[in-house]
Amino acid sequence: MKILDCTLRDGGYYTNWDFDKHLVESYFTAMNNLPLDYLEVGYRSPKLSGYYGEYFYCPDFVLKKISELSNKKLVIILDEKNIQLETVEELLKPCLGIITMVRIAIDPEQLLRAIDLAKKVKSMGFEVGFNVMYMSKWKNLPEFLSNLKHVDGVADYFYMVDSYGGVYPNDVKEIYTLVRSQMKTKIGFHGHNNLELALINALTAIECGADMVDATITGMGRGAGNLKTELLLTALNQKEDLDVDFNALSSVTDAFTQLQKEYEWGTNLPYMVSGANSLPQKDVMEWVSKRYYSFNSIIRALSNQSKGLKDNEKLAVYQPNEIYEKALIVGGGNSVGEHIDAIKSYLLLNPDTVIIHSSSRNVSFFNECVNRQFHCLAGNEGHRLEKIFNSIPNKRIAILPPYPRTMGTYIPKNFKLNSYQLSEINITDKFKSSITSLLLQLIKEMKVKEAIVCGYDGYNAEIDQNKLELFNENEYLFENFSKNVFKLKSFTPTKYNGLIQESVYSEL
Repeated sequence: MKILDCTLRDGGYYTNWDFDKHLVESYFTAMNNLPLDYLEVGYRSPKLSGYYGEYFYCPDFVLKKISELSNKKLVIILDEKNIQLETVEELLKPCLGIITMVRIAIDPEQLLRAIDLAKKVKSMGFEVGFNVMYMSKWKNLPEFLSNLKHVDGVADYFYMVDSYGGVYPNDVKEIYTLVRSQMKTKIGFHGHNNLELALINALTAIECGADMVDATITGMGRGAGNLKTELLLTALNQKEDLDVDFNALSSVTDAFTQLQKEYEWGTNLPYMVSGANSLPQKDVMEWVSKRYYSFNSIIRALSNQSKGLKDNEKLAVYQPNEIYEKALIVGGGNSVGEHIDAIKSYLLLNPDTVIIHSSSRNVSFFNECVNRQFHCLAGNEGHRLEKIFNSIPNKRIAILPPYPRTMGTYIPKNFKLNSYQLSEINITDKFKSSITSLLLQLIKEMKVKEAIVCGYDGYNAEIDQNKLELFNENEYLFENFSKNVFKLKSFTPTKYNGLIQESVYSEL
């Protein structure tokens, strides 16, 4: 039984396949002293739109550098859906003499096409591995199972890939037996750790007779991550007396643990639910990284997906029956609390101004105001708003995005009779799921002629990637609205260029 470490390839989903050079050197130094047989160092890909780093493309100079650092058999992977047969030779020619095995990531329904690609790869002298995804669904794919016999003589290793991280040891045994009955090719196992079963599933695969198992340092990998290399080696050291240099293992684990603090891979409740229900990790990985998507909303979205529902509730479309000349938009920034006396004074002078909340954070400041108030609900705002009111609020209306909502629908119990959805978002061509898009669309539906913003402060000092992304989304939406509808003013200090800076105090 052989072990393949694919940290640089699978971990790239968190770093866009860029890794610090010193970290890479530490990685290979440690790997050289550990009982690992193969190292998968990245993808080899034709040009794709968007940014992908060096270990996604593995250009010639990177391959040469890796070959100088490593004493292991090296592997790259191709994504079947991005590879054309006529480009295989040009793509892989620089790998000759450096790369031992080429693996192909395969949708089971594209197995025959992958076999054609593999024949070309094999003819160039490489070992070939098939990483066939979605193993939890194979039993329901009779055509795929009947075609497994064609893998013999083409692939050196056929991998059972638990893409969703949701199989159990009994599933591993059953699927292994099923695959073995159809082919003679060596079998490998690649486990994800949504349900924290990657180790026991890998050990089960080994007991069944698996010829190779994948793992990554600290489990770094897409979504909930993979089987931890250090955990597998520790278990095999105790179980099979595998000789492990724990000093080398500790050094590389410590290095990647520092990286883990930044990117926070590993399982959590949404990943557990997605794994248990064989739902794609790609969506969950994106949702978890968004500041405004809570675990509550992610779980609701996953629950709807598992039931085959577009959404769990449909609401009446909001039809404005009042005319509002002015609107005060209240965000979640600290400036609202800092200037609340002035803001309330302005509202007393302008009682017909409608208040629109994009966040529940500053709602309590306005509980005594006589103005009509609207609450834009997206992400987890429904749960947060529910905690603020003990009874049905007066003159309050909740507004939700158009049906169907990606994250499903949650209505606060105090708003059951006062919740509506918009029919569409047409004020922007991008970021339509943003709560800022929702409130700007509401302003348009109300035919408001003047909108004043408070509490959209921007961010001070150094901000993380998620906050920067949110800032850029809001900036785009404000600038787009100011250009195509009317200009927006901010009564409190703001870093958004799309808002005209004025002062609430000048109105008093």
